[in-house]
Amino acid sequence: MKAKTSVNLVQRPIRRCAPLFILPTFLAFVIGFVWPFLQGIYLSFCKFNTPKDAVWDGISNYTKAFTDPGFRNAFWNTAGFAVVSIILINVAAFLIAYALTQKLRGANLFRTVFFMPNLIGGVVLGYIWSLIFDGILKNYGTYLTANGTYGFWGLVILVAWQQIGYMMIIYIAGIQAIPQDMLEAAKIDGATGRQTLFQVVIPNVMPAITTCTFLTLTNSFKMFDQNLALTGGLPSVIQDGAKVNITELLALNIYSTYNINKNYHGVAQAKAVIFFLLVAVLAIAQQAATRRKEVEQ
Repeated sequence: MKAKTSVNLVQRPIRRCAPLFILPTFLAFVIGFVWPFLQGIYLSFCKFNTPKDAVWDGISNYTKAFTDPGFRNAFWNTAGFAVVSIILINVAAFLIAYALTQKLRGANLFRTVFFMPNLIGGVVLGYIWSLIFDGILKNYGTYLTANGTYGFWGLVILVAWQQIGYMMIIYIAGIQAIPQDMLEAAKIDGATGRQTLFQVVIPNVMPAITTCTFLTLTNSFKMFDQNLALTGGLPSVIQDGAKVNITELLALNIYSTYNINKNYHGVAQAKAVIFFLLVAVLAIAQQAATRRKEVEQ
């Protein structure tokens, strides 16, 4: 009883002073995120050059966004890129993590080497890999931005090389958290390596799979700097009377739309709102689907 009273005496001033510590962070969050977000939604319905001269324009910006061939092309590019990247990055990262947790000599060195690409900025990586790809393709009489297929797979290779090491660390943490007695029980029961992997390891690593899938999904949809530096959206074609960049993803398309001229600032903002809603819905759906697997396990 005395111990409980002592705890209450300690916690009471903490609870009383909590708002004083929370308030600065809350104000920073409102000023840095909530207010710009709400202003961005308002501007998506306006025609403007700067936020101060915004004029209400209704839903015309959204109409232009949905009828823009470049935006539709960027959406399908991003969707395909996300699917390929999620599968490739997560499968490769998990297999590497599983191998490096099997008492492999020099495992720590390999972990460091695989993680290092994640420390390099996206723009730098884009320019480095563009030199590498163009150097290889030059032998075949072509270059990276001459073909949409080359550009697409170039982006996949770049992002996989950059992110596999980061996801590997998360999978290693998940694998190492598996109770050893569970693995020993599987071994005693005569489970093969494959059975242990699929019946014990993967079910117990579902929280890590949830996290890595979420990160790769959102990173794939939000990718901008690598796309800008590696291909810049090129090559370009004329489609329905409009210029369409074949390897352009959604984030780069929004950026390019904003830079066309001042009359397209509202359209770019409308695209940004659509982009936010798309990523939010997909991320929530993915979290719900994979967390359900965690509960079942």
